[in-house]
Amino acid sequence: MSSIIYLSKDGYDNLKNNLHQLKSVDRPNIINQISEARDKGDLSENAEYDAAKEAQGLLEARISKLEGDLSLSRIIDESQLDTSSVSLLTKVTIKNTNNKAEMSYIIVSESEANLADKKISASSPIGKGLLGKKVGEIVDIQVPNGIVHFEIINISAV
Repeated sequence: MSSIIYLSKDGYDNLKNNLHQLKSVDRPNIINQISEARDKGDLSENAEYDAAKEAQGLLEARISKLEGDLSLSRIIDESQLDTSSVSLLTKVTIKNTNNKAEMSYIIVSESEANLADKKISASSPIGKGLLGKKVGEIVDIQVPNGIVHFEIINISAV
């Protein structure tokens, strides 16, 4: 059974726009590529045709996944967020207790995660470790290099 995917309004809109792009631009382009390759003759030895058909299969799988994700998506009302503990769509500032480095992250769903934008997935090791914790708590999180101890400095709405 699939579970609900919680998204911000922006995250939901991005998924919808991505799906629209795939269906209205990318799909017709691949159909044209297949048609052009088919017109070149013998399909059994036509590498262009094989590549276009493979690209079409990958595109259709991606479209299907996005449609599934959208059907399971629910938009979180950011105005109703409780910032007393770490939850989806909260910004959390943490400090590594070993080297005193401070970092701030927004906890998001897996489909919105983007480390460059400081958005980490709630299903990542750090995200899982922080969920439900409060300011002042020390959290021990297993990362590839071992266990890291983080202190939660601040929790705020995005």
